[in-house]
Amino acid sequence: MTTKSNRDGTFSYGRGRRGQHRTEEFRKVNILMKVPALKDGSFTLAESIAILLYLARKFKTPDHWYPSDLQKRARVDEYLSWQHVNIRGKGSKLFLTKVLLPLLTGQPLPPEKLESVTEELNIVLNQFEEKFLQDKPFIAGSEVSLADLVALVELMQPVGAGYDLFEERPKLAEWRRQVEEAVGKQLFREAHEGILNAKNLTADKIAPELLEHFKHQLLKQAS
Repeated sequence: MTTKSNRDGTFSYGRGRRGQHRTEEFRKVNILMKVPALKDGSFTLAESIAILLYLARKFKTPDHWYPSDLQKRARVDEYLSWQHVNIRGKGSKLFLTKVLLPLLTGQPLPPEKLESVTEELNIVLNQFEEKFLQDKPFIAGSEVSLADLVALVELMQPVGAGYDLFEERPKLAEWRRQVEEAVGKQLFREAHEGILNAKNLTADKIAPELLEHFKHQLLKQAS
């Protein structure tokens, strides 16, 4: 997907046609040839969090997304710094293990492997509830922020793999409901349509370069 803002000619590149990120055109935007990436005039930027913060600052989004209040902003930054190897790391690991690993090996996923990655995810979910949510409706306090948006996007990966992590976590389920309402339920459904259908994927529907990218990592997990 390539999107263009109607303001100031800002372009951002997300998942597009197969191999788009391997073209010389894309290399000019991100020499690492990975998505997402952003091109704003002659300025280019990679990494999803950096792009989100750049856009929030450039377009002066409503203050609650990235608060001007020093301590609220620090709460957002704190979560964004923590989430990479925790919520994102463990959530994507469960998704890749449950969805892609069986496609690579051609074998059913061993129950003990699924149990292991699920346990890892539940450890960080406990930390998320106890450290970041506590008794607040949102991570930064009473209003939704980019931290909530990033967190929920990553947590939809395990859901897309068929693991409903909200089912036995009422605090997390209520937080999800409030984030969905803040974003807009229709927009939320549209944004997550692909990931929520991921458990029905077959190998022929996945870009070969994507499978190859994760092959070494996943087969190492399987051994």
